[in-house]
Amino acid sequence: MTERNWAGNYSYQASRIARPRTLGELQELVAGSTAIRALGSRHSFNDIADTTGTLAVLDGLDSGLSVDTGDMTVTVSGGIRYGTLAAELQRRGFALHNLASLPHISVAGAVATATHGSGDANGNLATAVAGLELVTADGSILTARRGDADFDGMVVGLGALGIVSRVTLDIEPAFDVAQSVFEDLSWEQVLENFDQVTSSAYSVSLFTDWSGPTLGHAWLKNRTDAEPAGAGMDSFFGGVPATQARHPLPGVSGSNCTQQLGMPGPWSDRLAHFRMEFTPSKGDELQSEYLIPREHAVDALRTLRRLSSVVTPLLLIGEIRTIAADTLWLSPNYGRDGIGLHFTWRPDQPAVQPVLRMLEAELAPFAARPHWGKLFDADAAAIAPLYPRFSEFTALADRMDPAGKFRNDFLTRSVFGY
Repeated sequence: MTERNWAGNYSYQASRIARPRTLGELQELVAGSTAIRALGSRHSFNDIADTTGTLAVLDGLDSGLSVDTGDMTVTVSGGIRYGTLAAELQRRGFALHNLASLPHISVAGAVATATHGSGDANGNLATAVAGLELVTADGSILTARRGDADFDGMVVGLGALGIVSRVTLDIEPAFDVAQSVFEDLSWEQVLENFDQVTSSAYSVSLFTDWSGPTLGHAWLKNRTDAEPAGAGMDSFFGGVPATQARHPLPGVSGSNCTQQLGMPGPWSDRLAHFRMEFTPSKGDELQSEYLIPREHAVDALRTLRRLSSVVTPLLLIGEIRTIAADTLWLSPNYGRDGIGLHFTWRPDQPAVQPVLRMLEAELAPFAARPHWGKLFDADAAAIAPLYPRFSEFTALADRMDPAGKFRNDFLTRSVFGY
């Protein structure tokens, strides 16, 4: 089999790919397999989704989208893409609290790895999960809801507990967002006023290559029902308003990015950076991200600026985002408000890998937790002390999957090998 991930840097080792069309078929597939994992949108940059056995692709399952206006939740198949879900919710007058940069990713995969958007008060996408339906190792169905025992351990489950067949998410009334981009912010002003910068909009993303006295872009996404649109601002911490649509990468057309220039529109067309109808790039890139406690934000940013001579030559772009604390056991924001330090690397993994080791050593004093779905060097022995409930998660996995049907090399290396 020659199936590869989105970036093309990883070839799956599974013996076959199966596409169940019904929940019953998925149950039979899991029950009859000795090794199985779910494969989502393939936007992981490591081997987290792989297995030596069967990869189950769930995009053929009926989305079964169901809105409960009493509980203000939506229930969908785990294989649905966020962009598809967002468009349908908007059509019905509802919204999710946030979206990641890409709307192309699957709900179950993004939740399982604690993928996030940005915003001081916004938890990652997994914090919206109110309920889960899992196909467990024997093919039976387990349902769990927020407040149940071990629920907070199940949500960011890394695929180790079963295959998530359906997800129930919190929703709210639809809202409009106006997105404005400012260019060439002063690093000095950003570092001196970091809290003001990130609290300036519902969602703020900062793009940089870490070199020089200026920071490339600030993308401000303002909810028009609660905050001024920001389009009339003539400066932002030394930055000036962009006069045309921008892409995070220098010199690349902003045509496949969501609407900018302060023009209000539906949350579903603004909270992500990229438009659903376009593939945002050719995939020829690598990604890493480290989540840092909020109190260390400025020191961590200064550290990365100091390392720019090593980082910048391998970098396509970096991004800084903020994420609110949560209670999900393996969420990189468990118990702490934080910032995400994202790196989009040039497609040269042999050169990137030693830089990751260096970065992790430099960021270790800040208790940096790596994003589960991206490239990192740390093993379970290094990661386990960063999570207060790590051993509870491994014990939960041992109970739910005693034969290790859902385990793989990634989980052995990064979770169970400490």
